Amino acid sequence: MGFMALQLPTSHQLHKHTVDKVKPDVFFWLLSSFDMIRGINMGQHWVNEEMTGCDLGDARLNQRLAVMLEALGDRPDKSLPTAFQDWANTKAAYRFFANENVSEDKILEGHFAASALRIQATDGPILILQDTTEFSFKRSSPEKIGFINESTGRKMKEGRHLKHTVCGLLMHASLAITTEGLPLGLTAAKFWTRNKFKGTEALKRKVNPTRVPIEQKESMRWLDNLQRSTELAGSPERCVHIGDRESDIFELFCLAQDLDTHFLIRSCVDRLAEEGGTTISQVMAETQVSGTHDIHFRDKRGNQQQATLSVKHAKMTVCPPMGKQKKYPKQKLGIIFAEEKNPPEGRSPIIWKLATNLPVARRRSAKACLVFTALEYRDILQDTENGLPH
Repeated sequence: MGFMALQLPTSHQLHKHTVDKVKPDVFFWLLSSFDMIRGINMGQHWVNEEMTGCDLGDARLNQRLAVMLEALGDRPDKSLPTAFQDWANTKAAYRFFANENVSEDKILEGHFAASALRIQATDGPILILQDTTEFSFKRSSPEKIGFINESTGRKMKEGRHLKHTVCGLLMHASLAITTEGLPLGLTAAKFWTRNKFKGTEALKRKVNPTRVPIEQKESMRWLDNLQRSTELAGSPERCVHIGDRESDIFELFCLAQDLDTHFLIRSCVDRLAEEGGTTISQVMAETQVSGTHDIHFRDKRGNQQQATLSVKHAKMTVCPPMGKQKKYPKQKLGIIFAEEKNPPEGRSPIIWKLATNLPVARRRSAKACLVFTALEYRDILQDTENGLPH
């Protein structure tokens, strides 16, 4: 029985009904996101710069897109009617969304080209941050759009929680920034939705997810974006692809090696290490602390916080999953454990477990990885050495 026959959730292309229903919602996010680039360029011709590589196949569509970009760039937090300020332009925008020749890929084409030019105009490492965003909608016929997850609601009298399936889309995007945190633009974006599925938890007991080919999983989005972003940047050796714990995928490690590019991810799997007789955590338990690193950040309530992390780092051989050891080679990776030892009362300690193919033999290199990780989460770092000298 094949993977699709088991009805596990998989990604697929958005069908026509989906696009027709959600174009305005998704495109509003796409168009308003250009406000970030407008802030970079700070010039009157930013729209032209973002549209240089964009061709919708009709000069009138190109012109309408430019007008919309300008309006939404000036009012990125407003609704469409408010942003366009009159009914004629609002109606024209909805006609633009309804046009079958317009898609998110074509709109972003010019932006991707502009991102590549900005990357080429900079020096030094380029951090490419990957993450997934959910767009949820309320529709009378949600099956025409698709589903993103199952939500747990209020508790019922019999003790069970009310559950309902959330209708919407998912977007996985990659954003390029400099090591100082300056955004250079998106380098890849993937949109998809899910078919409604039942009995997934029961099926997981019959199918080992680690033995399912990566091409048949939603996790493939991490590899697709890594490859597309690397090709767009044109300098694989400069790229550092950064992801959260969802990106702890062995196939991603191997792809980065094949492309001669770099990755830095938060680890969630305690993989077999060295010759297979130990694990990453066991090796790190025997590794001495090399120093500390201070960070400043905001908690969930927006309050300023400071933490001192105790840092360990080591280089080791990491083995592929048991079911894939014949297909993928072992990887030489740098592992960094950073843990807050004395968190204040009422806050959980900060614990970062990182895996990378960047060099981490020196303490300065390990510190740089912590700085890069903090940039992904928009933490404000205090640049202190505390045992991590140059």
